[in-house]
Amino acid sequence: MSVQLADVREAYAMLSGVVTRTPLEESRWLAGLVGGPVWLKAENLQRTGSFKIRGAYARMARLSAAEREAGVVAASAGNHAQGVALAAQLLGIRACVFMPEGAPIPKEKATRGYGAEVVFAGRYVDDALVAAREYAERTGAVLIHPFDHPDVVAGQGTCGLEILEQLPGAATVLVPTGGGGLVAGIGIAIKAERPDVRVVGVQAEGAAAFPASLRAGSPRALETMTTMADGIAVGCPGAVPFAAVTEHVDEVLTVSEESISRALVGLLERAKMVVEPAGAAGVAALLEHPGAVSTPAVAVLSGGNIDPLLMGRMIRHGMAAAGRYLFLRVTVTDSPGGLAELLAELAAAGANVLDVAHERTSPSLHVDEVLVRIQLETRGPTHAEALLARLREQGRRVELG
Repeated sequence: MSVQLADVREAYAMLSGVVTRTPLEESRWLAGLVGGPVWLKAENLQRTGSFKIRGAYARMARLSAAEREAGVVAASAGNHAQGVALAAQLLGIRACVFMPEGAPIPKEKATRGYGAEVVFAGRYVDDALVAAREYAERTGAVLIHPFDHPDVVAGQGTCGLEILEQLPGAATVLVPTGGGGLVAGIGIAIKAERPDVRVVGVQAEGAAAFPASLRAGSPRALETMTTMADGIAVGCPGAVPFAAVTEHVDEVLTVSEESISRALVGLLERAKMVVEPAGAAGVAALLEHPGAVSTPAVAVLSGGNIDPLLMGRMIRHGMAAAGRYLFLRVTVTDSPGGLAELLAELAAAGANVLDVAHERTSPSLHVDEVLVRIQLETRGPTHAEALLARLREQGRRVELG
């Protein structure tokens, strides 16, 4: 069940003309943060919006005529679903995909758009996978696992070959990691050619199954998961990728939800890249662990399929994490013009008022005072600090939160 460089190269030839050779874009913004060159491998610009078509097509192209006739079934939060659906369309295979309830609507619609049947099952990808296995046993359809199969790992590894061709001098490659198929394939491809390159997996800290599994020496399942990065919310590593990660991946880092949010906003604002939360995990690692990365570094943007509503929430969350939002409690005189005077001061300081609320009844307030809760948009932490100092210099009682 092990995967070798020859398998990745064979998949690379098979995928010629099927997948896009995605660009490797230099990021001066990130280079300034980590002190060396940083490049972005834009798999968010891949067909179906993620790297998943690589592994899905490599797996399905090897099916026998009888297996193709039986059809395929898959489980996915959305990206693998689209990869399987497109591969099935290209190969003329019937496909059924089980998705967890609450999967992003754009991913569901795209999967149906490629001609696959979509069935919702369970809360997590692991739940959907159980339902997909039951469907396979009941119908004879071939299960196309999202990460736990040698052909899938080999297909994902073609991304690593492209990175080496595009940036031969790379020192570190950061890879978003869920079940492990992508980081395993990239690790196999890169370490065979350049064993000195550090390959680093990156997981959301609320869905990080690999660190404990690596310490235990075998895959260990999480009891619960909490992360906005649904594309890497996998409760247990696959056996095939786990073995490859153990041998070919140097480290697995975890990142906070705040770092993922900041990374997503930064990619949108500075790199002009639309990336889903899971796809931003590698950049989040650069923001959260800048000293742990040797340069030139490559962060793989594994996917760009994000629901617009989630993007709105992520942008607000990321701006708050970056200090662009400021929440204040200010005591003012409860008299005509008191609030207007405060708002005029904030306007003069260049702050944009987003929300205002009054509180007139509190043991901490005098009878002629009112507490004003204000949400402000600032230009960043330095501006916010200057604004606070200005208000306090004027003798105002100001508290954060």
